[in-house]
Amino acid sequence: MSDHPLNAQPERDTAPWTPGSWSSTPGARATQFQYPDNGALETARTRLKQLPPLVTSWEIEKLREQIAQAQRGERFILQGGDCAEMLELCRSDLITNKLKILLQMSLVLIHGLRMPVTRVGRFAGQYAKPRSSPTETKEIDGQSCTLPSYFGDLVNRIDFNEIARTPDPMLMVEGYMHAAMTLNFIRSLLDGGFADLHHPEYWDLSFFHNASVSDQRRAQYLNMSRTLADGIAFMQNLGEQRVEEATRVDFYTSHEGLNLYYEEAQTRTVPRREGYYDLSTHLPWIGERNRQLDGPHIEFFRGVRNPVGVKVGPTMDPGELIELIDALNPHNTPGKLVLITRMGAGKIADNLPRLLEKVKDEERHVLWMSDPMHGNGITTSAGIKTRSFDDILSELEQAVDCHKQAGTILGGVHFELTGEDVTECIGGGSGITEDDLGKNYVSLCDPRLNYQQSLELGFLLAQKMGSE
Repeated sequence: MSDHPLNAQPERDTAPWTPGSWSSTPGARATQFQYPDNGALETARTRLKQLPPLVTSWEIEKLREQIAQAQRGERFILQGGDCAEMLELCRSDLITNKLKILLQMSLVLIHGLRMPVTRVGRFAGQYAKPRSSPTETKEIDGQSCTLPSYFGDLVNRIDFNEIARTPDPMLMVEGYMHAAMTLNFIRSLLDGGFADLHHPEYWDLSFFHNASVSDQRRAQYLNMSRTLADGIAFMQNLGEQRVEEATRVDFYTSHEGLNLYYEEAQTRTVPRREGYYDLSTHLPWIGERNRQLDGPHIEFFRGVRNPVGVKVGPTMDPGELIELIDALNPHNTPGKLVLITRMGAGKIADNLPRLLEKVKDEERHVLWMSDPMHGNGITTSAGIKTRSFDDILSELEQAVDCHKQAGTILGGVHFELTGEDVTECIGGGSGITEDDLGKNYVSLCDPRLNYQQSLELGFLLAQKMGSE
């Protein structure tokens, strides 16, 4: 068996950046997964290096240009999808429905904001999931049993047994294959037109008529839905799309770059371009748990040419944020860095403004994006994890207000959502209550907005930002 640098416990590498320099950081062993068979790990990594890239460098550069436009207030970025994809759920109907809700939300935002919208899916690679504890303990046949936590299908399996929970490096190859199939299907749909998505008469707007929706809000929804077709005409007038291609759109992928073995194996140089590209996705991001300045994730993603996102929570210090920005974007390049704030509805007003002011005063180029999902988790009296639609909306609206007061630009939003009729988040016009959660709660990780809740949130955000 060959040894990987992590298993050899190397000294801190002070050499210039390379795709593998992350493995020499102090936290590399603690944050990466412990594969028991080094030979199998090397076999999987070698295979991934040989496989074709999932995305192209020119797509990445185009997205970086669009992020730079969003930083200037000329475009908006809509990012959304599953909390964690599962390999067995790589199905045409599920992929179609996720794509459909993102496209429909984007059209609502185009109409309300009067600017082009870039769609970025949390799929075709969102197979790894950070956990608060590396192990999980359950009682099996009266005996306490402790096993590795489930870190997503890119690392191990959900079943609670020793074989399933042992990290398996070949799952990275399986993850790549399923990401490739997902991307191929999405590109085929988009190239084929997917035309009916631009016609509101095909949409499920039944939440308009729920008793929990006020008469005033219902009237606003109906008025906007009647004029949604203006969004296509507006895009054509901007030159965003030719008339004969009005139903074709750009689409980009994103995932949390948690498993650096996987990211490194798909990172390479390309002809006629400088530097390295992580070709597993267009927009990788770093989670709140893994943004340590001397950690492996910052070390890895500081060196790739992709635009990179990083989650920013309520405990972030303004000075630390500037250090983080400078580590990931030392040349202050427009379109390179996305700051995804996830504060919580009760904390955003006290914590976001000081970060906005600091970054503005220091003249750093970043795209500010709001993630109103991850700071608003709650647990019901029955022990079910959920999120409140009202809290999600409140954080979104407060984010808009904070940016307006600071004179900065909210250039995007980041949602966990699905195109399915799940019952995982409470509230919204569809009227889901705690008692309804058991009807169709299928997420194995975090609760997601369903189709109607997602579309309603699109309407409300377009109304809020369009009126500012």
